[in-house]
Amino acid sequence: MARSPIDGEELRRRVGDAGSSREDRLEALTDLVSAVPPRGAPSGESNNHVHTIYSFSPYSPSMAALRAAEAGLEVAGSVDHDSIAAAREMTAACALVGVGCVTGCELRVAFRGGPGGRPFPFSDRKINNPDSRGIVYMTIQGVPAGRAGELAAFLEPIRKARRGRTARMAAAASSALRDVGAEGLDFELDVAGRSKAAEGGGITERHLLAAVAEKLIGRYGRGASLLGGLGRGFGVALSGRLASLIGDASNPMLVYDLLGVLKSAFLERIFEQPGDGECPDAAEAVAFARSIGAIPAYAYLGDVGESPTGDKKAEKFEDDFIVPLFDALQATGFLAVAYMPPRNTAAQLERVRELCEERGLMQISGVDINSPRQSFNCPELRRPEFANLRGATWALVAHERLSSADPGAGLFSGANPLAAMPLAERLEAYARAGRSLDPGRPDEVGDVLDGLMKGRYTR
Repeated sequence: MARSPIDGEELRRRVGDAGSSREDRLEALTDLVSAVPPRGAPSGESNNHVHTIYSFSPYSPSMAALRAAEAGLEVAGSVDHDSIAAAREMTAACALVGVGCVTGCELRVAFRGGPGGRPFPFSDRKINNPDSRGIVYMTIQGVPAGRAGELAAFLEPIRKARRGRTARMAAAASSALRDVGAEGLDFELDVAGRSKAAEGGGITERHLLAAVAEKLIGRYGRGASLLGGLGRGFGVALSGRLASLIGDASNPMLVYDLLGVLKSAFLERIFEQPGDGECPDAAEAVAFARSIGAIPAYAYLGDVGESPTGDKKAEKFEDDFIVPLFDALQATGFLAVAYMPPRNTAAQLERVRELCEERGLMQISGVDINSPRQSFNCPELRRPEFANLRGATWALVAHERLSSADPGAGLFSGANPLAAMPLAERLEAYARAGRSLDPGRPDEVGDVLDGLMKGRYTR
């Protein structure tokens, strides 16, 4: 009997189906790859900061890997809010499409106590978090495969606390919606129900705002009526590009675009500040990350001008106190700083890079992906001045895979025979090792591990 032709569109739908199992998505990706190898023109780029359905994103880990391959990326990394649930699928999916993989999570921590128990001089200021003072976003990256369970357990009470706070904000949002004649929110159905909380995923403000966006569309419709209703009834007036997007009745990304508007113009009306249970002390989170062989990184934001995604207002953040901040990062035990080249000016990036080099902090790049309007590509990484970021990404790949096999092979492990090398030289050695690993065989590291430990990747 003749075999039925492969239905590529159906396979893509299954790869991205948030309602199916990891196994089903990976099976569909396997079939798709066997029929049409998804490889775009090599770009020399990578993205270490892709959100998946396990926080808020249109992409399953399998679809994120597929999109990365189609964009010609060398490496893709999953970084979900308060969750490491994407890691296993992301690793397997990247292997199927031949892309290097790194995994981790993003969380919020508090800068409470500095040296001698005194507050840091910036503890009462906005640092890199538009919603809160003294609370920062950080990432835990390069998580060894065998330690992901410990990280999941560390994050579980954080997710629980955040869920409770988000439910209270949903009640406030419901009241605002009913005031304009819209349907209120059912937290379990409309907010938690669109998340992967039952599988260890996080529930974020974006889940809540997506639900609010849908209720507003239900109340006002699309196009000019939505634009007018937002302004007259809901107190959100728009102009320029955002007005054009929200007023476009045929906009297929309307919920995501409206979500971004609501994050900037509505969230503060219902926002409840997170408590200690949701935001552990920075030193505690950093120490935990290091204890499992992962790399804790501060996420640099920098003063914001015009936000490319419309979800951040023009506002000042850490640039005015960046030197004492880096002092605090070093004192707290951070090992890296993560930043997004497209989001900052050349002057901002030059200062951050100088401080990282002075303090011996690894530099990790990535562009926050959580909307279908965003590109997986980051052409800035092709520029000569960012060659170190391309190398650092491959070093991160090597760190994660090799330390999964041997904890002593971790990039920052004291048992590493390369530990005495200057960080820049160690990163170069790890980058060469990372490029030598076969992305399609994530469990095969023996020859590269042996070579790195014996110094074959040093100059």
